[in-house]
Amino acid sequence: MRIPYPEIHPYNEFQLKVSDTHSLYVEESGNPRGIPAIFIHGGPGGGTAPAHRSFFDPEKYRIILFDQRGCGKSTPHSDLTNNTTTDLIADLEAIRKHLNVDKWLLFGGSWGSTLSLLYAQAHPDRVSGMILRGIFLCRDQDIQWFYQRGASAIFPDYWKEYEQVIPRTEREDMLKAYYKRLTSSNEIARMSAAKAWSIWEGRCSTLDPNNDIVDHFADPHVALAMARIEAHFFINKAFIEPNQIIDNCSKIEEIKTVIVHGRYDMVCPIEQAQALYDALPESEFHIVRDAGHSAFEPGITDNLIRATDNFAISLA
Repeated sequence: MRIPYPEIHPYNEFQLKVSDTHSLYVEESGNPRGIPAIFIHGGPGGGTAPAHRSFFDPEKYRIILFDQRGCGKSTPHSDLTNNTTTDLIADLEAIRKHLNVDKWLLFGGSWGSTLSLLYAQAHPDRVSGMILRGIFLCRDQDIQWFYQRGASAIFPDYWKEYEQVIPRTEREDMLKAYYKRLTSSNEIARMSAAKAWSIWEGRCSTLDPNNDIVDHFADPHVALAMARIEAHFFINKAFIEPNQIIDNCSKIEEIKTVIVHGRYDMVCPIEQAQALYDALPESEFHIVRDAGHSAFEPGITDNLIRATDNFAISLA
């Protein structure tokens, strides 16, 4: 079984101004002359971590990480102004041009898979391949499953804590109720809602309970950005058309794609990965039998690193 590559440090870090409001944290590590690969994090609003560099062989890859608008080390923190899917796609192009990359490998999980697919459909000539984990198609049913009715039946004890933040009279539309609090001027209400929202996601992310992951999601800096930005995107239907990703798969059918999904993913049920595979039948589809949603579950990590190692050979 493959395990992450040893920890490395960036050789280049900078802030890239992408609008009057937003600056993005961007870093490079690994081999400056290696295969360009960009790690596209989840959420939206999740941010990157040093461990994300370790999915790539540092001798073979030029590893690019960045924090999307409003999260991680990007500024201003948790800001929703001009923060849409179109903006994020434009940001990826701004980073690519700034770094003088012709084509790059897209590596994205959860919302990162969403953004990878949308970027590839907008700029297929700039993508050398895709490794996608925990597929999230961002359809109404996918959002409803996790934030209204679906995962609540699998984790009723966690759901009970999640819904306690919201009065009974507002629980028929949990997304709307949470969004109201997450955008409130009341700082205490905002932070309380953010922690409950983020902890719910952290608890559901792994097949076996993982306190380290839950603690990460509970960190106030992480929770506020993730909860506010996710709620902002999801109440706006991710700023895309219904079923937009599947309907536009013909634009990316020539791009070599590897799909990795946990059999017991309760954040993004495997039906979404199957729908993508059906639309991209030439892709590779790996179902991990003993995993949920997190990239750091052993079976998921193994498949992801096998994929980067294989692309290192085919793209060399």
